[in-house]
Amino acid sequence: MSRCPLFVVALSLIAIGGCAASGRLSPLKPIEQRLIYPRGGTSESEAPDDEALDARFTATDGVRLHGRFYDHPDRRAVVLFCHGNAGNVVNWSRAAKELRDRHGVAVLVFDYRGYGQSEGTPDEPGILRDARAARRWLADETEVAEQDILLIGRSLGGGVAVDLAANDGARGLVLMSTFSSLPDVATHHMSWMLPHWNMTQRLDSAGKIVRYKGPLLQSHGDADNVVPIESARKLFDAANKPKQFFVIPRGGHNDPITDNFHEQLAQFLDDVLSPI
Repeated sequence: MSRCPLFVVALSLIAIGGCAASGRLSPLKPIEQRLIYPRGGTSESEAPDDEALDARFTATDGVRLHGRFYDHPDRRAVVLFCHGNAGNVVNWSRAAKELRDRHGVAVLVFDYRGYGQSEGTPDEPGILRDARAARRWLADETEVAEQDILLIGRSLGGGVAVDLAANDGARGLVLMSTFSSLPDVATHHMSWMLPHWNMTQRLDSAGKIVRYKGPLLQSHGDADNVVPIESARKLFDAANKPKQFFVIPRGGHNDPITDNFHEQLAQFLDDVLSPI
């Protein structure tokens, strides 16, 4: 999540009648989806990248998706990067290349349905399907088993990465600026709107991560005013060992990746990954 759409979700609920209906049957679901998945960002036609391999693949429900693959000639790991809720692979390519160059890893950054050149309309079940399709493509391209791929998720992408790791396993899981669940974040901002009752998009990572048995590195800024650090700690507390929680002093939600975090990630890679 690169913005704070949950405030707007709550205000929209007020404006059109609040708790008119609840859960997944709510007539407010289309509004909620538009606010949680704002998409936007740079048009891919304006910013081609000659360093990337164009990745085209299809989710199990037939939605055609797009990503960019940044290989490394001596890759020590293969990474699937799940980005935040705003922008597309053009905006997130810088982070993907930074991971490749600083850590010697191959990285696929992909767009959820409705983002960039990916077809469809985003919702929770859809973006989770998209991540599975992306990992299948990445495994085929690199000839690495899906469970040997390292998952990195930022903000909204953390919820996507947790779901994939919890249900299908992963070589390692790295989470940046992510949350225990979407209703938990909304409750922090406006508890009186009863988000746990009304929200249809949930991404209950704290409830899922207990099924993940691999190593975890989680980072969060202590000045994050979008996803409170308490939500991140709730997620971390629910996770199995081995796990590490790295606090970024004065770190905000949309800040660039810090050198200190890169140092933590380098150590994490040394500890849990062997050359692939």
